[in-house]
Amino acid sequence: MLTVQFHPNWPHAGRTVIESMVVDGVYKSQFSTGISNGGLGGDRWVWESRLFSGRYDEQPAAARPVYGVWNRHGDVYGGAIRFGSSYLRLTADVIDRTTFCFPDSAVGPAHFGDQTALPQLCKLADATPADDLDHYIEAHIHGPVRFDTDVDALVLDPSFAGTPIETAARELGCPIEYHPGFRAEPADFDPAYRGVETVELAHQFGPVLTPYRLGGATCPPQAVKYVWHCLARYGRR
Repeated sequence: MLTVQFHPNWPHAGRTVIESMVVDGVYKSQFSTGISNGGLGGDRWVWESRLFSGRYDEQPAAARPVYGVWNRHGDVYGGAIRFGSSYLRLTADVIDRTTFCFPDSAVGPAHFGDQTALPQLCKLADATPADDLDHYIEAHIHGPVRFDTDVDALVLDPSFAGTPIETAARELGCPIEYHPGFRAEPADFDPAYRGVETVELAHQFGPVLTPYRLGGATCPPQAVKYVWHCLARYGRR
């Protein structure tokens, strides 16, 4: 299945991401929002230009593809937890306008294609040793992702239940579901994974970390991302 991972309660344009999604009516790509766990230009732009035959070279950011993943193992937490605590599960027909690659396009992969390439890409991914956060097949959805027509469900972390995040999510017009949740204590984190300073920062969020708690962080975004990586890696319930 196709999934698009994101953090609903992280800030964007004076609102939370989920509030911006309600206003926009579509899921905007990382090139429109400026929110990315990787690069937005450079090697990725060159790779896109080559693989898509320059299709987006002169197009505005809103026209570029939405990035998601092929959730090849049907993971209830989504196909790429690196990129968010929650995700959109897209309708089956969206695959007809989606391309795929492995590994991530930021590193200029040679293995690329439409849905007919998925068996080969899945075999390659399964045979490649990788961290739990990096073991995904990247998807590029060409055309808009509308919440009322292209989304089977928005799958939230249970820490958002009964919060303004859930209230905003219900305005999207798609079904809401919950996965089992991410929850951990800072002591659960291996300092070797994202550094001692990340574990020290995690203590500032309280004795128990959840995606909801991370949303109000005032520290540098990259530092919060590293805390999230630890919560994602060690906090599955």
